[in-house]
Amino acid sequence: MITDKEFTLRLIRQLSQALEKLILDKPEESLMQKELDFDSLMKDIFKFDFAALSAKPKEEIIEIVKERQERDHKDYYEMLGNLFYYNGKVLKNNDFLDKAKTFYELYLQTSGIFALPIINRISDVKKALE
Repeated sequence: MITDKEFTLRLIRQLSQALEKLILDKPEESLMQKELDFDSLMKDIFKFDFAALSAKPKEEIIEIVKERQERDHKDYYEMLGNLFYYNGKVLKNNDFLDKAKTFYELYLQTSGIFALPIINRISDVKKALE
């Protein structure tokens, strides 16, 4: 039987993968139409929508993640990095890009993974914020 935590983690990974495809300009139509409703996924994961999440300072979002199980932190940080990176690029919002950089850096720290695409996005964000 699937628990709420496992279901939430599955949603986080699903959203992160969908955002990854959008970032790489490889969206799938069916995914875009049926599954990728940011606000409903945000409400399922965080109990509030993206507008409420994005209005919070980075430190507060990090505290929300820290309240979750430690083994899941890397998934949250990757998803948050992708979420803020994608929206920062689309909306040309430097605050979102700064948050993306922070969450990507936390993802690299917590995962212990050498992820060249993430490192490249961090470099991209740094250039955009200069």
